[in-house]
Amino acid sequence: MNRFGLIASFLSVPFVGSVLGQTGPVTQDVSFVASCDGTTQRYVLLFPPDFKKDRPCDVLIALHGHGSDRWQYIKNNRGTCKAARDVAMRHRMIFVSPDYRAKTSWMGPKAEADLVQIIARLKDEYAVKKVFLTGGSMGGSSCLTFAALHPDLIDGVASMNGTANHLEYANFQDAIRKSFGGTKAEIPLEYKKRSAEYWPERLTMPVGITASGKDESVPPHSVMRLADVLRKMNRKVLLIYRPETGHITSHEDATQVIEFVIRQSTATPASAK
Repeated sequence: MNRFGLIASFLSVPFVGSVLGQTGPVTQDVSFVASCDGTTQRYVLLFPPDFKKDRPCDVLIALHGHGSDRWQYIKNNRGTCKAARDVAMRHRMIFVSPDYRAKTSWMGPKAEADLVQIIARLKDEYAVKKVFLTGGSMGGSSCLTFAALHPDLIDGVASMNGTANHLEYANFQDAIRKSFGGTKAEIPLEYKKRSAEYWPERLTMPVGITASGKDESVPPHSVMRLADVLRKMNRKVLLIYRPETGHITSHEDATQVIEFVIRQSTATPASAK
């Protein structure tokens, strides 16, 4: 076991080296010992065809929604999930889908620590250039939280149907309480810390956001305010707002915001982070 305490357990093949030269994408299920509490956690890797371990590449990390786990972005064909896979394979990225304390993650302290550890592992294991982050619903909220907490680790973030303000967000409070370690009344600063709207200056990377006017699961107001502030700060931001839709992002819109952050990141070299 190396210094990250990672133990690989693979779905399709026994070792990364054996996938080299294969013509289709290869999936690997990876377990690791979390440095923050010693528990076994998991993430899935999806490699592009003919992946070469020593070839420089970018990484796209996708964060699943409430009630799901690491397999949502690997197996599900809803617009957000398939678009993320399609974009990753088109750009020959390593596609990563972590549990981040599934199934009710909400990017609390342990989920955050797990993702930091996963990114460190990826950079240690592969020739990673840039790291991009996306997610829908809970994942859309969580990717904004993580990007605001760790702007040095993320080169672009594409959030879909998420919230940027946990102090005002009212749904899924039992799950969020467990993830964050208490209620809003008990630990308001923790909720503020994990609300990207309060820290726009930290979102130094390109940001893509989708929001829906009839979304009752995760209302759009906070991410729309965040996008407006980022524009006023002359940041690279794309907001796609669909006033007549509910809690959903189409494949086309998901593709557009992910491609936007990838394209815009070319003016922000990874070496500058």
